[in-house]
Amino acid sequence: MPSLQLTRPLAVIDLETTGTNVATDRIIEIAIVKVMPDKSIQKKTRRINPGMPIPPATTAIHGISDEDVKDCPTFKQAANELRQFMDNCDIAGYNSNRFDIPLLVEEFLRTGLEFDVKGRKFIDVQKIFHLMEKRTLSAAYKFYCDKNLENAHSAEADALATYEILEAQLDRYEQLQSEVEPLAEFTKEEEYVDFARRMIMQNGTEVFNFGKYKGRAVRDVLKIEPQYYDWMMKADFPLNTKQKLTDIYHSMMLKKI
Repeated sequence: MPSLQLTRPLAVIDLETTGTNVATDRIIEIAIVKVMPDKSIQKKTRRINPGMPIPPATTAIHGISDEDVKDCPTFKQAANELRQFMDNCDIAGYNSNRFDIPLLVEEFLRTGLEFDVKGRKFIDVQKIFHLMEKRTLSAAYKFYCDKNLENAHSAEADALATYEILEAQLDRYEQLQSEVEPLAEFTKEEEYVDFARRMIMQNGTEVFNFGKYKGRAVRDVLKIEPQYYDWMMKADFPLNTKQKLTDIYHSMMLKKI
């Protein structure tokens, strides 16, 4: 039976949040299931005070209320502990490439800490599932593991189920390789500049992926309309997007000196 082959730890993460907007919503619970190369498991789950009200509609989904987190640490207070726990880990999750990882990076940026993603591999278990079967987390757990997902929308239960699904996927699909790098390659999407995918790479060039300049090279747009940079920096874009845009802008300015 194929089993996941690891050369370094794999952090399987799941977040419960105030909503789904990476730029404005906050983490209220994070679970990290760290799978070691010898397959031993370490777990860390933290409730977080988001510093903002949790909408009732969101509480109805995961059951976490303002009262539940009012005495919990803020993300800034928990950031170093979480970062150290995930040090030198590749990362897996369910829809993690588009939501959990971008939001986690955003939270670190808000604290002034950078969560370094260079050299890490990302495995999105949802992407494998959708490429192979097209369903949801609870259905995936039933389909692959023949179990009902108890405590769905509890971060730890979801993260553990995600890891079990990944192992079951490796058992089911002979064409999947069990090492992290080919799995990350299989689940990756278009090459992007920022996690929100407001900018992507095309033929080695940063290109806007939204709005009136969609498909245009970022550097070309900033040359002809430099105020577009100012507009984006003041608008409600994720900090990670603004950081990457600033990197491009500064590199252009340095070439002029």
